[in-house]
Amino acid sequence: SKSTNNLIDKIDWDKGGRKGAPKFPMPNNFDLLLKYHAMTGDKRALEGIVLTLNEMASGGIYDQLGGGFSRYSVDEEWLAPHFEKMLYDNGQLINLYSNTYKVTKNPEYKRIVEETVAFAERELLDDAGAYYSSLDADSEGKEGKFYVWSQTEVDSLITDPNHAKIFSEYYTIKSEGNWENTNILYVTDDAEKILHKNKINHAQLDEILQRYHPILMAHRDTRVRPGTDDKVLTSWNGLMIDGLVEAHKAFGDQSYLDKAKRAMKFIQDKQVKKDGSLYRNYKDGKSAINAFLDDYATVIKAATNLYQVTLDESYLQFARQLTEYTTQHFVDPENQMFHYTSNQDADLVARKKELADNVIPGSNSMMARNLYAIGLYFDNKEYKAQAKQMLNNMLPQIKATKSTDYYSNWLQLHGDLINPTYEVAIVGPDAVAKAKELNTSYLSNAIILGGTDEGTLALLKDKLQDGETMIYVCQNKVCKFPVTEVSKALELMK
Repeated sequence: SKSTNNLIDKIDWDKGGRKGAPKFPMPNNFDLLLKYHAMTGDKRALEGIVLTLNEMASGGIYDQLGGGFSRYSVDEEWLAPHFEKMLYDNGQLINLYSNTYKVTKNPEYKRIVEETVAFAERELLDDAGAYYSSLDADSEGKEGKFYVWSQTEVDSLITDPNHAKIFSEYYTIKSEGNWENTNILYVTDDAEKILHKNKINHAQLDEILQRYHPILMAHRDTRVRPGTDDKVLTSWNGLMIDGLVEAHKAFGDQSYLDKAKRAMKFIQDKQVKKDGSLYRNYKDGKSAINAFLDDYATVIKAATNLYQVTLDESYLQFARQLTEYTTQHFVDPENQMFHYTSNQDADLVARKKELADNVIPGSNSMMARNLYAIGLYFDNKEYKAQAKQMLNNMLPQIKATKSTDYYSNWLQLHGDLINPTYEVAIVGPDAVAKAKELNTSYLSNAIILGGTDEGTLALLKDKLQDGETMIYVCQNKVCKFPVTEVSKALELMK
């Protein structure tokens, strides 16, 4: 489409991301390109994603020692970050690297996800199972001080001079510094150059990096830490849970699913009120502030995604209940769009609407996509119609804009609506295992449903067959002949 090509044209084909500085990771833009690539086969879309993910992973915006991404880089090369680390970036980037891994199988993306999940667990996890908001950029009054290195420090910790030289070359560490007289670790030379120069192979280089990472980390941990913003925000936790679910789909790692479930249980236990509404905030054991639209939108999406891997209907019922609450309390009946605040808070603030997508997708586009998904699961015509209405409200400004990057989530919904979504029903004793196998593929436009029995969803009625696990690939509730093999189901979706 014209809009998506407009996005591709803005890619910096040297360093990835959008041309110019500062450079922000805009995960949703690349989610759109991934979907577009899967739907059209457009090669440039995938090349733009891969270039961006590779450059970000080797840049200073990524913490080469501790994992996790900073908020943005001040230059156009991803080298010098603004050192703040936000939960919302990391949750969404875990999601994007996991999904891109499904398409490329690049082992580097697996490493980035592992390290970033480990970072969040180490630095942001509350005892109650949810994640804190962010880490400050500064420590001891200086930005980045916690993360940077002098050549002397590195040489004193890596006692083998040859290893110190290779480590320093790999991470661009210089005696005069690579940033403000000190060194941010980033990878500029490609590994081949370093291997050739030092007459070593990949395995030897990896061994050197892996041997000294923990040593430098242990030293870094003795420094004064940046401050932690230890409030738990419901909306950002929704993004993190969704990312962990995608990581579980891509890599099959049970621990990712456990972390996602634990954080969702926190939301269900601590952030849901008696009337079914949500709290926005949690700090020092106390929940506070009525939730805004983005809190509902991200939690609905995360709960729906949890259902697709667990086939536990309670997640889907929770998503539906929250969707019902938002349609009752947030919708503007004149145009079917959502206010950012509920009518319970109407007297407190002027009610605005969040329409554009940004570093985080806008709450209206997230809700439109949720309404479409929940509409499919429960065969709710009103929800599907509202999703279409909301998109139609936005199309004139999307078509008129040169800034597609502010509508990337709306465009993903557009992609879903112009190609009928696959409803993939998996019913029988091995339903969860088959769903797990199916989820390792990137499904650009599908919902997964099922279970060991037919549950309560109308779409599953009469689909259970004795002892067999059957996969039904359907569109608009019309199903093809059921198959037992995941590979055959994928063929039916081509």
